[in-house]
Amino acid sequence: MEPVTVLPRALTATAGGASPGDLDAARAQMGFSLAWHIVLACLGVGLPLLTLIMEWWGGHTQDPSCRLLARRWARAMGVLFAVGAVSGTILSFELGLLWPGLMGIYGQVIGLPFALEGIAFFIEAIFLGIYLYAWDRLPHRLHLLTGVPIVVAGVASAFFVVSANAWMNQPRGFTVRGGRVVHVDPWAAMFNPATPPQTTHMILAALMVACFLTCSVYAVALLRGRRDRYHRLGFTVPLALGAIVTPAQLVVGDWAARFVAHYQPVKLAAMEGVYRTGSHVPLTLGGIAGKNGLRYGLEIPNGLSLLVGFSPDTVIQGLERVPPGDRPPVTGVHLAFDLMVGCGMFLLTVGVWLLVLALRHRRRPGPWLEGTGRPLRVFLALGALTGPAAVVALECGWTVTEEGRQPWVVWGLLRVRDAVNVAPGLATGLWLVVAVYALMTVGTVYVLRRLTRDRPVPVAPQESDVEEYPVV
Repeated sequence: MEPVTVLPRALTATAGGASPGDLDAARAQMGFSLAWHIVLACLGVGLPLLTLIMEWWGGHTQDPSCRLLARRWARAMGVLFAVGAVSGTILSFELGLLWPGLMGIYGQVIGLPFALEGIAFFIEAIFLGIYLYAWDRLPHRLHLLTGVPIVVAGVASAFFVVSANAWMNQPRGFTVRGGRVVHVDPWAAMFNPATPPQTTHMILAALMVACFLTCSVYAVALLRGRRDRYHRLGFTVPLALGAIVTPAQLVVGDWAARFVAHYQPVKLAAMEGVYRTGSHVPLTLGGIAGKNGLRYGLEIPNGLSLLVGFSPDTVIQGLERVPPGDRPPVTGVHLAFDLMVGCGMFLLTVGVWLLVLALRHRRRPGPWLEGTGRPLRVFLALGALTGPAAVVALECGWTVTEEGRQPWVVWGLLRVRDAVNVAPGLATGLWLVVAVYALMTVGTVYVLRRLTRDRPVPVAPQESDVEEYPVV
């Protein structure tokens, strides 16, 4: 690992410093905005892919249910993209307004991925407009091709934004000389050591959130007795794709954890509640932070040492290596990490169950869902929980990433308290943002519910039903 040069205090500190209340308000506002926007961002990455798969399948099989699902998902995609553009704009303003210490010093270093993300956003917006407008105006194959740039641009947007966050964990691409940032290499900053595991982890998480949220909606409908082919496909196709992605995500998550163990051992110590450096370190499930370790947790002997280095003799660095003021909040980071892993294992279990059912019936996706037995109802109930579980795992993952970096906004270089805006009254902005996001939440849910409830879904929908039944 390259040595980290700490910038002089005069370069990082803002004059006077913000009050503790304003600092907490700024952190809460940024965290709330990100937690809200990240769900829509994930849908913007995964839902276009689901829509294209369903449209391709409908064109290949001439199945009207597939075509109708694709049309309705596309309309929902348009609504969510518009709302996500608003929340993303708010986040971009918050970076400059709430954290001038970060952007004023390092804006030239991390400006490239944000600029590229803007280009990807416009490409996505342009082709989304073409895709929606040209649905009945282009041949099927050509229309399908117009949706490909939406998928590519969505994935690219996620990559660029997360690479900027990865830089905060592994700052590279500049030199400090005479108390100033010089010799900026924005490409080296964007492709820092944390970029590969963190971007891959996020893109797979986005696919999982989109797939499992979509399938949970149709699982609820199936539980209510709507067992037609339309709802069966709306449940099984996203669930199958999510089940395929989940094992890959677990492997990538292990890769990301090993990266943290090597490059950010303090964050790993907080994630696992390790206070003392040593070997034969147990893996602790649950528990809260005490003075010298976790309390009330379930310990697996040698578990953490085995996971990190495949040997019980692997040495794990503890929190005692850094001053108390440089330690992340252990309880929150540890519990968030455990909950993220637990949700991932739950999603894997549901995916394995789906595979068992598919192998047992050996038929085209869907007909086995026509049953009414208790095992099927339990499976559908678990399917309805996959969406919330995926969102919880997503939010917990970001909590680990951001809280585990505390008290640094740029790892080892810039503290959060030195990056925040020193202007008073930041708490007012927090409540204003909460009110705006509450209105957006109510409006988005209302529009999506109107799209789904304007007309009933026909038992055997035809292509002409797309115009007759304008629902999602």
